Amino acid sequence: VLGRWAFLVGVILAVVLGALGSVTGAWAMVLVVIGIVVGLLNIGDREVMPFLMSGAVLIIASALGGNLMGNLPYVGSILDALLVIFVPATVIVAVKNVFSLARS
Repeated sequence: VLGRWAFLVGVILAVVLGALGSVTGAWAMVLVVIGIVVGLLNIGDREVMPFLMSGAVLIIASALGGNLMGNLPYVGSILDALLVIFVPATVIVAVKNVFSLARS
């Protein structure tokens, strides 16, 4: 339950903070921590591969889209804020998956 709420709150917070400007400092750390919580608590064994695929696409699209649309008001900052939450979540899930594969 905590993982689901962290995901929802994190995405909403990322969009709001991104719309208000660039996400730096304490707010960036809050999003990173939320991303770590999402990666640790929200993704079960059956959801790992779909999450990693979606997370990778989201990270690539946000990074490239943020660079491409950085001149548009709000869009670049929102995409950057989403990166701040999804990069740690995806890294955590990927590391957990590697450890799971190594135990097999």
